[in-house]
Amino acid sequence: MTTQTKSSVLSTGGGARLLDPADTVVLLLDHQSGLFQTVKDIPVADLRRNVEMIAKLCTLLKIPVITTASEPAGSNGPLMPEIHQAAPHAVYVPRKGEVNAWDNEDFVAQVRSTGRKTLVMAGVWTSVCVMFPALDAVAAGYDVYAVIDASGDPSEMASRVSVARFVQGGVKPTSSNALLSELHRTWARPEAAELAQLYGQVAPNYAAVAESYARAQQAARDAL
Repeated sequence: MTTQTKSSVLSTGGGARLLDPADTVVLLLDHQSGLFQTVKDIPVADLRRNVEMIAKLCTLLKIPVITTASEPAGSNGPLMPEIHQAAPHAVYVPRKGEVNAWDNEDFVAQVRSTGRKTLVMAGVWTSVCVMFPALDAVAAGYDVYAVIDASGDPSEMASRVSVARFVQGGVKPTSSNALLSELHRTWARPEAAELAQLYGQVAPNYAAVAESYARAQQAARDAL
């Protein structure tokens, strides 16, 4: 997407190289209970919390979400329920055994139907469930981001290799906190209070800071 067509670019040029919420669709791939048991490069609780935050963010900012799972009736297990609870508008696309979601015609058709060209992906495993469709989507002309801490791999080595291959293949690595901030852009918006809660979810220490600030403000008001 060229910077001239991005609705999020300001007169200053701010946002020219950032995500445009109006052109973004989030793909959450294979966040399944069985696969979670293999994740070793990030605490699973952190991974799940980051994924849930992304689902809430998409609901708040009205960003399309597409989910899918590989063999949910088998050992890989079902999708984590928090995704569709937090993003009831998310569309689930079943697959027919394909490891690579981009091999599934229904999945690719659902992505195309959004009319959006910026794909934000996360999944388990990073090196497979995210890597394969991410590279194929780049080849298909999409601008692709991979949220590393909303994804997981069996080892830190696998995760490091994945990031290297992403960069070589034109996929942009990012983090949950960066994604939140990039789509947020300004506190001068009506969803500011809800966004602040999301920061507290993805960065628990921020929640403590916000709580301390609120107590200080209340104490100042009580002193008047």
